[in-house]
Amino acid sequence: MKLKKNVGKVDQIVRYVLALVLVVLAIVLPLWWLVIPAAVLVFTAIFSFCGLYTLFGLNTCKIEEEKK
Repeated sequence: MKLKKNVGKVDQIVRYVLALVLVVLAIVLPLWWLVIPAAVLVFTAIFSFCGLYTLFGLNTCKIEEEKK
C-alpha cells in the first residue's frame, strides 16, 4: 500500500524544527516523553504523510495537487 503524500516542503521543515525543539527540551528538562512526539514529527516529515491530515482532508503538498 502506497501512502499518498500530503505534507509539503515547508510543512516538513516546520516538523523537523519542532522535533528538534522537543528533543532539546527533553534533554534540558527531565521530560523524556517529549521524544515520542518528536519521533512522530520526524517520521511524518520523512514519509511526507500525516494521518491527521488525511482524517481532516488537508494537503500541503503542492506536487501531488498538480498531478491530479
